[in-house]
Formats: sequence, C-alpha cells, structure tokens
Amino acid sequence: MAGKQSTVRTIVNRNVERHLVKEFLMANTKRSGFGALDIRRTPQGTEVTVHAERPGMVIGRKGKIINELQKRLNEEFDLENPKLKVEEIEKATLNAQVMAEKIASALERGWYYRRAGHSAAQNIMDAGARGVIVTVAGKLTGSRNRTQKFILGHVKYCGETALQHMDVGYSVAVKKLGTIGCTVAIMRPGTRLPHEISIFSEEDLRIRAEQAAQAEAAAPSEASE
Repeated sequence: MAGKQSTVRTIVNRNVERHLVKEFLMANTKRSGFGALDIRRTPQGTEVTVHAERPGMVIGRKGKIINELQKRLNEEFDLENPKLKVEEIEKATLNAQVMAEKIASALERGWYYRRAGHSAAQNIMDAGARGVIVTVAGKLTGSRNRTQKFILGHVKYCGETALQHMDVGYSVAVKKLGTIGCTVAIMRPGTRLPHEISIFSEEDLRIRAEQAAQAEAAAPSEASE
C-alpha cells in the first residue's frame, strides 16, 4: 500500500511541476504570443517545447533570452536534464491561447468588451474554424460581475467530443475596475463529429469496391518483390 501511495504521489508531483513550468514560461514569453507548451520525457532528459506566434522574441538576440530561460529551468525546477525548444505557430488565429491573450490585451488597452469579443470570434471563423465561443467574465461595465458570450458556428460544451475537438485557452485582463477572465474555445477546422455520416450512391459504392479490389490485388505482388 505504501508503494502504491508513493507511485501516486510521484505522478501528482510530476504533474504539479509541469503546471508550474507552464506558468513560468507563459509569464516570461507573454509578449511572444504564447500558444502552447509540450513537455516530453526522452532518454536524454525532458524536452520542453514552447509554441509561440513570434518565436524570435523567445529566442532573443543571439539566443540571450532562451539561454536565460534554459538556465532558470535547470536551477528552479525539478526536471531531469530539461532542454528548451521553440516552434512557430503556423495559424495563430486558430490557437485558442493566443486569441485569449489578444482579447485580454485589447481589453487592457481600452477596447469595449463587445468589440473585442465579437471581432476575435469573427477573425477565428474567417481563418477556417468550424465554431468558436468567446467568454468574457468580470467587471465589464460597472461594479457588478457579468458574463458575456460570443458564439459563432458549431461548438460543443462538454463530453468526449468537446475534449477531443475543442481547443481551449484562457487569459486574464487586469483593469481598474477589476480583473476580467477571457476564455476562447475553438472547434478545429475539418472536425468530423460522431453524428455526421456520409451517404454514398450505388455508383460510388461500386467504384469504391473496385478500388479496394485493385488495392488487394496489388498488395501480394508488392510483398513478393
């Protein structure tokens, strides 16, 4: 029993450490358009990959910034031989974390919350997303807390479908009246939902059957070669 508890505690501590690393890198790469963080254990150590909209701002001039972050990872966190890498986000508009940060930044610069939320949702849809829901909550216009949602396209709120197909990001805008939480959930482009089916005609089925038969006939000859 003691061994089992020790194993569980090890897993919990490892996940807590990863969350602390994510918070540290988010805080220190905020201006670069932080989008996601991947932490993988490899035979050589721990590979930490930061996905950013502007990777040059993470690397810095002559690698000054990334070397400093690498040094702090080694000194301040309990990771086995961490190696820090940076990758560029190809379509930042379809990254929920990047868009949440942009909405929070816009609110801090004085944008009206309806303008910030609606324009962000529309930009995400224009980039090809299947659906998006933008939620801003906090002291939007007065002393009382409010929640406003901007929904476009097709979205899922819960269940395995939401976990699998929705990319979620969260950020906080700090204003004089108080803090405003900004949540962005994007249904990725090309998502095929479980209830969506394709209906084929008899001609389509005949063509597909012929193609499958040709593929099966070609497979033995390739194997013999």
